[in-house]
Amino acid sequence: MSGVYHATVFFSGRVQGVGFRYQTLQVAKEFEVSGQVMNLPDGRVQLEAEGRAQEVKDFIAAVQERMEGHIRKVEQTTGMREPQFVGFTIR
Repeated sequence: MSGVYHATVFFSGRVQGVGFRYQTLQVAKEFEVSGQVMNLPDGRVQLEAEGRAQEVKDFIAAVQERMEGHIRKVEQTTGMREPQFVGFTIR
C-alpha cells in the first residue's frame, strides 16, 4: 500500500469572491502537490491536497501567507490515504 499524506483544510473569513481559488491554484504550481480547491455553500473554501507531508504542509502555509488578509479561521485534518488526485484543480 503506497499511501500519500493528505490534508483537508477549511478556510473561513472573506474567502469567496476575492480570487482565493485562483491564487491557491497559482501557489499549487510552486509545489509538488495534487488536489482541489472549491467554494462551499456556507461561504467557506475547502482545500484538499496530497503529496509528501512536508510539501503539503509548505503548500498550505504558502496559501495562508498569500491570502492572510482574507482568512479568519482555518480548520485542518490530516492523515495518510491512497492517492485520489492527479494534478491540482479548481472546482
